[in-house]
Amino acid sequence: MPDTAPGDRESVRPNEESLDTKIRDVLAVNARLLGDPRALGDSDDLYANGLSSHASVSVMLALEETFEIEFPDDLLRKSTFGSIASIREALVSLGC
Repeated sequence: MPDTAPGDRESVRPNEESLDTKIRDVLAVNARLLGDPRALGDSDDLYANGLSSHASVSVMLALEETFEIEFPDDLLRKSTFGSIASIREALVSLGC
């Protein structure tokens, strides 16, 4: 099996698969992206794919509800919601 970059789908560990599915489901409903988030790579820029600052707030709130967490102030920055990989990293840091 060839080496893959950390943000590639192939590098997602099995226990992260459910997390990624939930993230993509939240994005599908709340992000108002130009296309289906299930077709995006983990490191693809969500803002370049249509995520607005307003929609990013909706995504944040939906993630908080879905995972029963609250994003701390230090994670409330544009880069946290810039890609599926960065959202996953933030959620994992919060124990999800």
